[in-house]
Amino acid sequence: MTQSWSFDIFVAPGFVITEFAGVVDVLRLTNRVSTKQAFQWRFLSARGGPVESSSAASVMTETVPDRPDADYLVVLGNVDPAHPDLSLGPTLRRYTARQSRIILLAEAASRYIAETGTTTGRHTTHWENRAVLMEKHGLFETQAALAVDSGAIITGAGMGATFDLTLSIASQHMPSAIMMTVADILLHERIRHHNTLQPFSGREVSATGDAAIDAAIALMQDNVEFPLPISQIATETRLSKRSLERRFARLLGTTPNGYYRSMRLGRANNLLLNTDMRISEIGLACGFPSGFTAIYRDAFGMAPNAARKKSRPRS
Repeated sequence: MTQSWSFDIFVAPGFVITEFAGVVDVLRLTNRVSTKQAFQWRFLSARGGPVESSSAASVMTETVPDRPDADYLVVLGNVDPAHPDLSLGPTLRRYTARQSRIILLAEAASRYIAETGTTTGRHTTHWENRAVLMEKHGLFETQAALAVDSGAIITGAGMGATFDLTLSIASQHMPSAIMMTVADILLHERIRHHNTLQPFSGREVSATGDAAIDAAIALMQDNVEFPLPISQIATETRLSKRSLERRFARLLGTTPNGYYRSMRLGRANNLLLNTDMRISEIGLACGFPSGFTAIYRDAFGMAPNAARKKSRPRS
């Protein structure tokens, strides 16, 4: 008889379809390549019935069982980390009591971290949500890794890293040759280790190979609330202000001021759409002590209040 492992996949309205595929397609392809039904899965939600993703695709779900029997519970991320369906304390306890392993992705991980008050650095989440946790809850010790395995609960960054995480979990049960074939079918060049750092907040520009630009951007990222003068950034990167401007124009197609401002606006937009912080607080946290509403409107074409209202998904 073929040994099999079962996955309960929990979704809330606005779930992320990338993460859905990152779990289901890896399991499906593993079954296909192995010619065995090694993995089974079902879809769950708080109330059962159809649940719509952030991409308007729907999945039919069952309600969460009172006595779960799955080997794994996977909770997908969501466009609204404050969505009440992601508050799963009693459900998580039921699964851990049955020795199930729990995988929390992106916003689901953030919600767990915020509700349990985790400050030991034993969990991770997507870098956007990490910024929210830092600003709203003062939780500075969450990790920037793709995933963190803390025993019964695995927290992950979600998005494309979901493929890495599911491939890694499936590899614990299946021969490596099969999982390599699955990765090849997905055109997934390599399975990134949990400890791989997320390429977050623009750090991917290190691929330009310009150490001074990388250092300048790192300084900007570390000084969001109280922006540094560009002249000071130039001095600390051992460049003249003019030289720094030329390199930004050549490599990034913008000025240092323009990049810094866009980066802070991106952080502000993330906080606006994913927290209930007051708009004035968001402006201060992102280095806009005055005129934030007008600055935001110029950048995004609508007032902050309107953007926040538009972003809230239907329940």
